[in-house]
Formats: sequence, structure tokens, C-alpha cells
Amino acid sequence: MMTVSGSPLRKALARIGAQEDLNFLLTNRLPRRLATRFMGWFSRIEQPVVRDLSIAAWRLFCDVDLRDAQETHFSSLHAAFVRALRPGARPIAADPAVLTSPSDAILGAHGRIEAGRLFQIKGLSYPLINLLGGDVALARAHEGGCYATLRLTAGMYHRFHAPHDLRVESVRHIWGDTWNVNPIALKRVEALFCRNERAILRLCVAEGGHAVTLVPVAAILVAGLRLGFLPEGLALRATGGQTLPSGVRMAKGAEMGWFEHGSTIVVLAPPGFTLCPGLSVGTALRVGEPLMRLPDLPSA
Repeated sequence: MMTVSGSPLRKALARIGAQEDLNFLLTNRLPRRLATRFMGWFSRIEQPVVRDLSIAAWRLFCDVDLRDAQETHFSSLHAAFVRALRPGARPIAADPAVLTSPSDAILGAHGRIEAGRLFQIKGLSYPLINLLGGDVALARAHEGGCYATLRLTAGMYHRFHAPHDLRVESVRHIWGDTWNVNPIALKRVEALFCRNERAILRLCVAEGGHAVTLVPVAAILVAGLRLGFLPEGLALRATGGQTLPSGVRMAKGAEMGWFEHGSTIVVLAPPGFTLCPGLSVGTALRVGEPLMRLPDLPSA
């Protein structure tokens, strides 16, 4: 479990941020795309004073723990955002019957996909087909399956990893908005995940050949979504929404990509998968911890 701690000043700022009207106004009723482009530029400034002040501000407003980072010095705020971890910092559950969390995250809405819909927050559902950019066949493949919404906060480790031994079948980028994805916005913006920029990663899990889909969803200040297994030099946003076949094989726990700020990953599994016992809304997860159990395999 991840701990939440902080100074009295950070706690006071958190209380102010918890005021829903003010939070929604400050994080959504501003030029979201302009703010996101600005963050993409500003966070890469390597001038020492700017770097040190921006990292200090980030640590003041967010619960950031850099003790398990691979590097001890960062050239910019961006470098701290996308930091790699020391080897072994995230033990991976080896049980082949377990699909692990692809990221450090807070578990949000989860459950069974029914009648083509799932929830972004209690009481507010959205169509799966819209999340998947109109892919009817893929939506049908997940009908009756299990889903889990994983929210990465701004201070968390931003890289995500293979939840099982798998083959990446295809990748598709979908342009969209950059609404905040915090619980306050999720209560107010209908079908928010279907509005934001996102990627559709179709995976084939080695254990049983199950089709699992990851949907990394960008948000305000997310300057980019990067996939390390794509051909070198290929920018996801430059693919024009084409479905890119892949065939890349990855071992459980291998790095898949990263957000250039906090955001969300929606994990979609086919029928037979179940959420691991003991997990509930608000549970803090780390990369490699059990998230779902695979269906029982038939005896040989």
C-alpha cells in the first residue's frame, strides 16, 4: 500500500482542492489544450533554478516519493515525471493465474461489463463502444467481461507495464480532449473517458490466449503518451488514428510505455476474469500487484 503524508501546508492545499466547485473551475474551465501544451514545454526546461522550483512546487502540491527512482538527480521536471525505477522496486506477482496491475494507481470504478456499458463513477455509466472508438467487434468480445479503472495521480510513478506474458496485437490512437480525470470531474462530465485522447492496446495473454485490452486515457497537462515498443521514431499522435499491427511479445512486468503526467488506464478483460478479492474503490495499487484472476484453464 502507498502512504499519503505531507506537511500542514500541503494538507491545507488539499482541503482547498477538495472544494468541488473550485477544483472543477481550476482544472477544467481553463484552456485545457493550451495548458497541456504549455506544461509539455515548461516541464522540459533544464535551467537549474526553473527545474528546482518546479520540482519543489510539484512536491508541495502532490504526494511524491522519489526514493525508489533509478536516478537521484533530474535534469528537468519532465525527467522526474517520467522517471524509471530501481530494478526490483516493483515485485511482479508470478502466479500465471493472475493479471497484475499495469501501473501504480488508485482503483476506481470496476465490475462487470453489461449491455455494452461500464461505469466511470458510481451512478454514471458510458458505452464501451464509444471508449473503443466505434470498434463493434472489440466491444462484443468484452461483453460480460470484467473491467477496472486505474487512476494515476500527478505524483505517482507514470510508467505502465505488461500485466501478463503477452503479445501486443495492435495499437490505435484516438484524438480527444484533455478533461481532468479526477473524481470531481468524473461526477460532472458524462462519458469523460470517451471524450479524452486515448490509445487502444489490444493484447493476447499467453496463458490461455485471452484477449485483454488496455485503454490509457490522457488528461489535462498530459503532454504525451509514449509506447516504448513502437518502432523507433514513430510518434503515436502522428499515426492518424490508424490501427497499427504489432506482434511484439512482452514478458509479465516489462515496460510498455508512460504518461507524461498522471492519468488513467481502463483495463478490459473478457468473460471469466474476476477482480482479485480484497480490492475496492480507493485501493492503492502498485505495478505488479494482483488485479484480476484469469478463468480456470481446462485440465490437460
